Amino acid sequence: MTTITGATVTDLRFPTSRNLDGSDAMNPDPDYSAAYLRLATSESELAGHGFVFTIGRGNDIQADAVGAVAERLVGRDVDGLVEDPGVVNRELAWDSQLRWLGPDKGVMHMAIGAVMSAVWDLRARREGRPLWSTLAALEPAEIVDLVDWTYIADFLDPGRAREILEDRRPRRDARIDEFRRDGLAAYATTPGWLGYSDEKLVRLCREAVADGFDLIKLKVGADTADDRRRLGLAREAVGPDVALAVDANQRWSVPEAIAAIGELREFDLRWVEEPTHPDDVVGHATIAEAVHPVPIATGEMLASPTLAKQLLQLGGVQVLQVDATRMGGPNDLLASVLMAAAAGVEVIPHAGGVGLCEAVQHIAFFNAICVAADTAGLALEYVDHLHEHLTDPVEVSNGRYRLPTRPGASTKFQPGTELTFGYPNGTEWAG
Repeated sequence: MTTITGATVTDLRFPTSRNLDGSDAMNPDPDYSAAYLRLATSESELAGHGFVFTIGRGNDIQADAVGAVAERLVGRDVDGLVEDPGVVNRELAWDSQLRWLGPDKGVMHMAIGAVMSAVWDLRARREGRPLWSTLAALEPAEIVDLVDWTYIADFLDPGRAREILEDRRPRRDARIDEFRRDGLAAYATTPGWLGYSDEKLVRLCREAVADGFDLIKLKVGADTADDRRRLGLAREAVGPDVALAVDANQRWSVPEAIAAIGELREFDLRWVEEPTHPDDVVGHATIAEAVHPVPIATGEMLASPTLAKQLLQLGGVQVLQVDATRMGGPNDLLASVLMAAAAGVEVIPHAGGVGLCEAVQHIAFFNAICVAADTAGLALEYVDHLHEHLTDPVEVSNGRYRLPTRPGASTKFQPGTELTFGYPNGTEWAG
């Protein structure tokens, strides 16, 4: 019998603030970070890996939370954990003492997400598949059983979710062949960080177009007049055929968002992302109605499928941007993409960060293969930072993500990364 023999959590931090990589209206100086979990087993070569993304201070608190949840699995039989991750997810998410610290949001729920990601990574590695393939191989009834329907069945009941999956099932293999051949569209955020100079913005926009990207996203929200000026520079740099999206990172109130979007809509925006507080579901619906037909996108800060449900119910989102480490792991993400499919809303996940492109690509490909009715508008964010620290970095070429082929969830960091970027004793931080 193979058992979980230990849970090690590392506080990894990368000094991205030095070059203002990742800077936006709400986060001017982020240091991309990860509370990184390794679940060791009694098979020396087998381990599961998961993480939570943060942006610096407080990553130690997140790491402590991940460790507190992961210790629940030490000594457990690996077969029992990986054969039914839905049961494990409900056990952790409904722990009466952990729920008092949420429920279904905050540091502890994100910690549950890291642990569940490690469990899924462990399962995929044992099967010798990439995670997207592990998920795509499941029968519709098995996928439905992975979801906790307690708070969302009033919007999408399990029977209807199963019908959606069964309806897409005949096209699964053809879609796998399609994405293996053509990949999934990526869009570029690298040019658009708010702290970059005009010269750097223009240069990176041109480089993105040359690299095959047909959608570029810029950060906005600090000053509307400056946002208009920067969008003008970007439009001139990329030409009329490349789409532009903007991301306010929650900076505006509802009235401010409506006014600002009115000032920016002349740029034919693909979407406006996070226009206001991520929990203000009614506010998002108010903004969406006022600025129609400009699409509203959000999701990277959504704590649970319950909030996703409310946004979809009220029409507050036209592009749902799930994040790999904000919710409670793959099980919550499956619930969210199923609800989006029922609502006819595109799922274009949030990525960037450190490891987020690697982790969420599996959900994006699973959605495109098994859930989405139409794949034409689907895409996935791409930021060209820190991929070298993952053992299975994403492959993006000609503006498209390539289908992962190596076993696991792509959530394992390079062994040497801890020595350099472990906080506070790694060589990058010591002294």
